[in-house]
Amino acid sequence: MAAIQCRNGSYRILFRYAGKQHAFTLGEVSQEEADTKAAQVDYLLLRLKQRLAVLPPGGEIVEYIEFDGKIIPPESPAVAKIALPILRDQYIKTHQASLETNTLESIRIHFGHLVGVLGEEFCVSDTQLADLQRYVDKRAKAKGLHGRKLSATTIGKEIATLSGAWAWGVKFNLLTKPFPSDGLQYPKTVEKLPFMTRGEIERRIKAGGLTPAEIADLWECYYLTTDEVTEFLTHVKAQATQPWVYPMVCFAAHTGARRSEMLRLKVTDLDFAGRTVTIQEKKKVKGKTTTRRVPLSAFLISVLQGWLNGHPGCAYLFSSAATVARSKKRSTTTGHKSTTTRPKTAAARTKSIETRPPQPAGAITPDECHDHFKRAVAISKWKDMRGWHVLRHSFISACASKGVDQRLVESWAGHLSKEMSRRYAHLYPSTQQAALATVFG
Repeated sequence: MAAIQCRNGSYRILFRYAGKQHAFTLGEVSQEEADTKAAQVDYLLLRLKQRLAVLPPGGEIVEYIEFDGKIIPPESPAVAKIALPILRDQYIKTHQASLETNTLESIRIHFGHLVGVLGEEFCVSDTQLADLQRYVDKRAKAKGLHGRKLSATTIGKEIATLSGAWAWGVKFNLLTKPFPSDGLQYPKTVEKLPFMTRGEIERRIKAGGLTPAEIADLWECYYLTTDEVTEFLTHVKAQATQPWVYPMVCFAAHTGARRSEMLRLKVTDLDFAGRTVTIQEKKKVKGKTTTRRVPLSAFLISVLQGWLNGHPGCAYLFSSAATVARSKKRSTTTGHKSTTTRPKTAAARTKSIETRPPQPAGAITPDECHDHFKRAVAISKWKDMRGWHVLRHSFISACASKGVDQRLVESWAGHLSKEMSRRYAHLYPSTQQAALATVFG
């Protein structure tokens, strides 16, 4: 039974619960009000005892009794209104050192589109599902590659960038509520075609009826057979515009390494005695640099040893001399300048976007890498190759066609997902036909 205590005109209520005594202050009230509150305390304690009422999880019994059987939630701290460009800048600044250069570039481009559609003054904390749907609907009408509308995959990546920044903002108390994407509707997606040889692609094109966009999609699936890889390396050796191009192309073809991974390689990562190279990864584990060890073929060892005999002396395995004649970045008149973000669309031209950090001495930039690859394949049968990633596809396909254990292939190539592994793990058409012949003759 609740007891009433009065001291200097101020009343307190004392009661016992779960074998312990508790009390709370009523203050300077009348005797009648104190009696009424004591009776209510007895009533609430009785309901708890009879299990007609339940103390909320995490609730304090004193607070429950004092406030007539209610738990008053604490006031949420006030969250400052944060504009979309502010979230962008702080998010990029925090992740500047932990993410791939290409990943950061993609984040900048995605935010460029987000700001372009939602506006410079858009308040992130006020984001509703309708705002995200409005963004998706507008982006779905934008022009994509090869005359198509922008794909749902691209739009999804842009929303994923905002979602990642949002989750980071919650951790840093810039935002409080969950990302409001539940129920967001995207345009229909089309599954990517399997990887194909040149012969398969050319037969499809010859059959006719394909649009320029569909033909471009076919060449995105192109991979080289082992014989074609040998022929291609011979072509590049004769056409390379810089000394580092041929050894780097050979490295990509014989290890399946990504362009960004090759640009990070250092001379000390090579172990010729152990016939291996250690490749640093930034995509396998979020926020952490991991490594994988890849075996070196006898051919690649020979090429790399020859390259090191004339190496510029930089710490990076694939590097360029300080000055290069007729170079936009490395000539004696222009000097070696760091690359900065160059927005590709009007939507990407937003202020306060962080630029790429200066390149270390001798390091090759991604743009230089792409440019010299395209120069090497220009005006040749290899002109339809989309970039360095074709050599990665070719390496994995060659391993699969020779029956190399998939676990070994994945450890060498550093795959990211089962879906990606499944798309890579295909066999040459001739190998598939030979396998089928063992069944049906």
